[in-house]
Amino acid sequence: MKLLKDILYGVHLTAVSGTTSCDIASICFDSRQVQKNDVFVAIKGTLTDGHKYIDAVVKAGARAVICEELPDTMQDEVTYVEVENGNQALAVMASNYYGNPSKNLKLVGVTGTNGKTTVSSLLYQLFKKAGYKVGLLSTIKIMIDDAEYPTKHTTPDALVINKYLEMMNEAGVEYCFMEVSSHGIHQKRTEGLVFEGAIFTNLSHDHLDYHKTFAEYRDTKKKLFDQLSKSAFALTNIDDKNGLVMLQNTKARKFTYALKNYADYRAQILENQFDGQLLKIDEHELWTKLIGHFNAYNMLAIFATADLLGLQKLETLRLISELDNVDGRFQYFISKNRITAIVDYAHTPDALKNVLETINTLRTGNENVITVVGCGGDRDRSKRPVMGNIAADMSNKVILTSDNPRTESPTEIIAEMEAGVEPQHFKKILSIENREQAIKTACQLANDNDIILVAGKGHETYQETNGVRVDFDDFKIVKEVLNNLDK
Repeated sequence: MKLLKDILYGVHLTAVSGTTSCDIASICFDSRQVQKNDVFVAIKGTLTDGHKYIDAVVKAGARAVICEELPDTMQDEVTYVEVENGNQALAVMASNYYGNPSKNLKLVGVTGTNGKTTVSSLLYQLFKKAGYKVGLLSTIKIMIDDAEYPTKHTTPDALVINKYLEMMNEAGVEYCFMEVSSHGIHQKRTEGLVFEGAIFTNLSHDHLDYHKTFAEYRDTKKKLFDQLSKSAFALTNIDDKNGLVMLQNTKARKFTYALKNYADYRAQILENQFDGQLLKIDEHELWTKLIGHFNAYNMLAIFATADLLGLQKLETLRLISELDNVDGRFQYFISKNRITAIVDYAHTPDALKNVLETINTLRTGNENVITVVGCGGDRDRSKRPVMGNIAADMSNKVILTSDNPRTESPTEIIAEMEAGVEPQHFKKILSIENREQAIKTACQLANDNDIILVAGKGHETYQETNGVRVDFDDFKIVKEVLNNLDK
């Protein structure tokens, strides 16, 4: 049990009815989970409003209710607290409830459209190799040193974040690297956290179904940097035109990285091959297994972050050369017939373009590039025709297929992708709604030495349709099909 007044420390209160010197068992924002002596936080979400369930949680035994609007009828034995913002209140309360665990380790947030998972995951790998106890909060998984936990969101809710950070404290974790999404920032899930630093990777077309405008999307990312303290560091990619925007109002120490412009940390690509690339960082040559100019930026961000956190530069360069690719990020397999299959999470126009540019840079020109790609349902529709055209323009053959259709019609999603394809590319396009069949068809069309790109789902091991998830692993399927064709 914890006192409500202690849990509320730092929350912006506008009114209180009842005592805050009462014991609280736990915090809930899902009315279905409320039990006796819990505090319920009413959140105005995109699908429902928690204020509708205040009476129900009181009947279930809630000791206190946190809300943006006090109900007309209030029970004498229940404490009601009115706050400015329910999401902000939940995040600060969660941090207080778990003992402000982010203060007890060095937490680094990574934000941007592309590269968040790679940068955060590889920083976890690097610091583990350097001998530290490390935590990871990512799209792919949550790690507490060697223990792995599943995750469903890029930035989990505030209660989950602080619960795992507390577990990291108990495990003696010294560093934690965390993906921070624009949704998470907008919904204030990171409020109350103390960041040692933040990294900006890049910004391109994504999530405009949620943020409505690109400016709003950019400014949401910027809030992570606005909230940093003077002792923290802010590291940004200034080759991206939005890079310096992130630094405009931050109190943190400012650092930049780039491949093209003058910056605090710079890199140069010397060689690029399918099995890796040779980089020059800090006047030292470095071989890395991760290929493509987008990964050159990722390696540079990792090097800069390690330096800012106090690791020795030469040791960091050695460890970077040992890093392995992240699942679903340019993950590739070469069959006996020398067909190269690449699986990548590229689900934005910029990411798809980056991957195809890398492939086209590395190919000899005698091979065909066959791209299998779809777009997720219930997400930004405006990127669908753009992605359809990029795939058609930069590939020899394209199979448009289903991604995670969710509650939308896969046929209609594919039609919106087709609508963006320019007439001269029509002959390149096939539409096969069943994703497994689309992958099999790509494998059957491929000749020796051809390259197959399966884009959009990457590390995901499921496909979601109308709220139901079924097992589906792009990499497993394409590898299995190609091995069977070899036989």
